[in-house]
Amino acid sequence: MNKKIFVMLANGFELIEAMSPVDVLRRAGLNVVTVSTMENTLEVESAQKVKVVADINISDINVGEGIMIVIPGGFPGYVNLRSDSRVVEIVKEYLNSNDKFVGAICGGPTTLGINGLIGDYKFTCHTSVKEEMASEKYEHKDVVVDRNLITSPGAGKSVEFGLALASIFVDEATITKVKKGMELIK
Repeated sequence: MNKKIFVMLANGFELIEAMSPVDVLRRAGLNVVTVSTMENTLEVESAQKVKVVADINISDINVGEGIMIVIPGGFPGYVNLRSDSRVVEIVKEYLNSNDKFVGAICGGPTTLGINGLIGDYKFTCHTSVKEEMASEKYEHKDVVVDRNLITSPGAGKSVEFGLALASIFVDEATITKVKKGMELIK
């Protein structure tokens, strides 16, 4: 697949919520691009103070090359992402497209809730931000897939979230191979 999956990174992102999906998606053979939303630097610091060098800066991406945008949680990372008009515009464009997807985990779904984009989508998120979603469509599940929106509640579900994202683009045999490689199944 030549289309890109953009994983957005802002200072304070949750390391496992960003990197576990990146790992799973790349194991599945997908084209994943980590994106720094920081001004003039590719270096982004996680909520756990781990510095990560992103593949590209948001000012340099071609949004049309993407097929999915992924919004991790982590505090204050998800607040930084939902406050970034560039990220919000990409989420809006992808959400309103018939052939693009939005993945969000933990506090990440608040990018949709705070910015009036959640509409009638079913979703899940970290319970601490549920009230910020401005929607009654919350579901207490590990992963919720509703049309082109995939959500998950938090760090402990990061691998499962990554597998749900990958399953949109690859067949079950590939998902099984990834699971075996990660010792999730024998």
